[in-house]
Amino acid sequence: MAASEGPKAGWLARLKAGLGRSSARLSQGIAALLVRRRLDAATLEELEELLISADLGAATAARLVADLARGRFEREVTPEEVKEALAEAVARILAPHAVALRPDPARKPFAILVVGVNGSGKTTTIGKLAKRFREEGRSVMLAAGDTFRAAAVEQLKVWGERTAAPVIAREPGADAAGLAFAALAEARARGIDVLLIDTAGRLQNKADLMAELAKIVRVLKKQDPEAPHAALLVLDATVGQNAHAQVEVFRDMTGISGLVVTKLDGTAKGGVVVALAERFGLPIHAVGVGEGADDLRPFDARAFARNLMGLDA
Repeated sequence: MAASEGPKAGWLARLKAGLGRSSARLSQGIAALLVRRRLDAATLEELEELLISADLGAATAARLVADLARGRFEREVTPEEVKEALAEAVARILAPHAVALRPDPARKPFAILVVGVNGSGKTTTIGKLAKRFREEGRSVMLAAGDTFRAAAVEQLKVWGERTAAPVIAREPGADAAGLAFAALAEARARGIDVLLIDTAGRLQNKADLMAELAKIVRVLKKQDPEAPHAALLVLDATVGQNAHAQVEVFRDMTGISGLVVTKLDGTAKGGVVVALAERFGLPIHAVGVGEGADDLRPFDARAFARNLMGLDA
């Protein structure tokens, strides 16, 4: 193997392992369904139920089964043939939404607002993105906008030390919008390339959170009418179909520009990524399959689809 293939091969192995729970459910279910069976109406119905159980969603499951039946109905098919066909169909759904997050150098600093419920992996995602941008040669600043959780501020400071990125923080309970405004001004003064802004995620008090996020966006626009240049929603894959409600809530609050899906290694609900792509049409910038700094990578539609179905990428 060429040296340049090493990191990619390592990531594909982690992705395969991370999607292991999801792929085991689908792969084993497909194998059990298709033992010496034709692809008749009863088999297709059971297959659709299996896809729904893996959180691909009813609409996506129905579409995938209809595509599979075309040209194969009442034929005997092998589990491998079905998995290959489903992987191709899933990849086609995902491909338009696999968009890498690339800061625009013409917008300096490129301000990225990161939102999501507490526990979704938001602060860790910011740290991992900072690491990636630093490795690409960009300067980065972090803004600790989740001022109500001291642990989030401390966690961000640790990532700042790891990535040599300055962190703008205030005392607990400080005004998050004021902090974001100051961070953007400081990043501009220093000629920073990318500003990553953490935010609170207290959905149990939605009205207050909505007002706070709206205020952050409003004050950023006072300095730069186009800021924030990206608004990322971090989703925990273990919540399954509840991710749909989170997208709706945060989309209404901030006008989300893209998704990052974390914790795929902790769930059998990896199919939710497909359902989200089809329903909302938002870019999926990255997926995470572990706690390590290198376990968040740009989303690869084909690799994800094949690993989801238990196939080698």
